[in-house]
Amino acid sequence: QVQLVESGGGLVQAGGSLRLSCAGSGLTFSIDAMGWFRQAPGQERAFVAATNWRGSNTYYTDSVKGRFTISRDNAKNTVYLQMNSLKPEDTAVYYCAADSGTVVGLEEYDYNYWGQGTQVTVSS
Repeated sequence: QVQLVESGGGLVQAGGSLRLSCAGSGLTFSIDAMGWFRQAPGQERAFVAATNWRGSNTYYTDSVKGRFTISRDNAKNTVYLQMNSLKPEDTAVYYCAADSGTVVGLEEYDYNYWGQGTQVTVSS
């Protein structure tokens, strides 16, 4: 089994920055693709960003391109999400996800392992 624990969420003003971290433990050697999803109040969970094992391929939803950056440190079994120029519409619970597949998916069903989520609130 793989356990994922997110950290780094909080309250920030519009235009500010936050960096989310997701630390993996357990059978982390089985992890390949890792990603971030978010769920805003009253909405379904949605894809934000994802990367492959090497971090050489990254994918973003259109609304965060140019503002968010996903990266990973495999030696630390950790994936990061640097969020800059935050907007009130970025307010959501952010979830880390991981999968053993080598193809980076953009859908919830592409990921087998999930963290508990961390709250990000952006005030206007």
